[in-house]
Amino acid sequence: MMNAKLSAITGSVLLLSAPLQGFSATTHPDSCINRDWKKEIPLPVHPNREMVDLYHKTWEIAAGRVRKGPEGLPASPYMDENCYEDQIWIWDTCFMVLFAKYAPRSFPGVESLDNLYKPVHEKAVTPLKVHLVDNPPLFAWVEKEYFDFTGDKNRLDDLLNKKQYLQKHFNWFAQAKSGERFACSPQNIHLNSIGDDGFTWTGGASGMDNTPRGRDAGGYRNVLWVDAISQQALSARCIADMEQALGNADEAKKWSIEYEALKNKINHLYWDKKEGFYYDVTISDKQPCRVKTIASYWPLLAQVASREQAQSMVRHLMNPEEFGGSYPTPSLARSDKDYHHQTGDYWRGGIWLPTTYMTIKAIEKYGYHEEADAIAEKVISQQLAAYRNIEPHTIWECYSPSGNAPSTEHGRRVRPEFCGWSALGPISLFIENVLGFKEVSAARKEVRWRLKKNKGRHGIKNLRFGGIATDIVFDGKGTVSVRSNASYSLIINDSNYSVKKGDTEIQL
Repeated sequence: MMNAKLSAITGSVLLLSAPLQGFSATTHPDSCINRDWKKEIPLPVHPNREMVDLYHKTWEIAAGRVRKGPEGLPASPYMDENCYEDQIWIWDTCFMVLFAKYAPRSFPGVESLDNLYKPVHEKAVTPLKVHLVDNPPLFAWVEKEYFDFTGDKNRLDDLLNKKQYLQKHFNWFAQAKSGERFACSPQNIHLNSIGDDGFTWTGGASGMDNTPRGRDAGGYRNVLWVDAISQQALSARCIADMEQALGNADEAKKWSIEYEALKNKINHLYWDKKEGFYYDVTISDKQPCRVKTIASYWPLLAQVASREQAQSMVRHLMNPEEFGGSYPTPSLARSDKDYHHQTGDYWRGGIWLPTTYMTIKAIEKYGYHEEADAIAEKVISQQLAAYRNIEPHTIWECYSPSGNAPSTEHGRRVRPEFCGWSALGPISLFIENVLGFKEVSAARKEVRWRLKKNKGRHGIKNLRFGGIATDIVFDGKGTVSVRSNASYSLIINDSNYSVKKGDTEIQL
């Protein structure tokens, strides 16, 4: 391995002096990426050349995961998570939508969801099995994120008014019973609805395979899982917002009532006043099961927490003895007796980009942007250092909570080329938190930028949302140069500027 100068950036170690070593993503024989995809992706402008290089290399790996599906698949091409050849995952696919939205003509994120909707809710016979139908119910959240970014009301109308996939999934999840069979899946479901109080779940079904949750209550079946009910609340809130966007006021009101009921239930049952933390609770006596995991940040993404509750959750998040430090957002708190310091042992401390992304977006809902940005930069720095130091030079399924290396699963190194959801770091978090483009809304024709004047020249080119294509670059001194094919509002650090078609210069 070549020598390189070490440089500390926000607490993590980066190798900066030499260019990134070359990487050629493994091209699957069924790969069918649009050959012009590089013309579609946004082009970041940032003084850290290696982060920019990692951004592009991550897209290259993701391009290798755009697959031509077997004959009879509802959506082909589709995004493959790079795990099993004959199965697809709900929550992997949902999280891939959140970076694929930046280049939707080449990276079929939402289209891939049809490979899940149709076999689950239309009983369509398809050639790929759905691994764990009771995976986290994230469809409504990612569909809303996609709609906000693209403004695609036709898809929204099809989802909500015609096929009603999102409502069907919410209602099924709310009434699920353990042991139920789906023809499209090789497994019985593990999720079990316990009246109005919540759900029992398992490690695999929840996505947190070997998590020690439920440990002190006698196992998974004896606790109500805080993430399951919070994801239902998030779904209800997002469905309400999308119904409102379609002008369906009565439906929006109905889903808002559903959301408020779930919000009240979560705060009544799952909030532990003693520790100021959301926990799973025992079924028998509704007492906190104090195994502290990253899943407890789903209530914040669903915006069920008060300002005071969110403040307490952020204190735990930033505490280096729990979820903070140089390698933030481990899946299990460092203070837990089952925390695995060296590698994280998958969900016993491993750092996962999907839950990291969720947590960052959750605390942003409450205005904790500095904390969110610092976490994002540390996690991307870790991914970059692991890319540089570890062979093969790639993006990993999850990472160690104590060093610049991948995590392990059953003692083996986790999966490489995982773009897949791990692309959320070098792509989405880089755009949204390092560059600072917090919100991009085609529906509102608006870009919200948290510009950091001390970062030097930075910005983004070829950003496409809806029918708008724009370049936005800060010169590092006091001028923002904008080029656009249409007008929109650019909000820079809470100041609103009107962008016209053509070139616009903004003096800060």
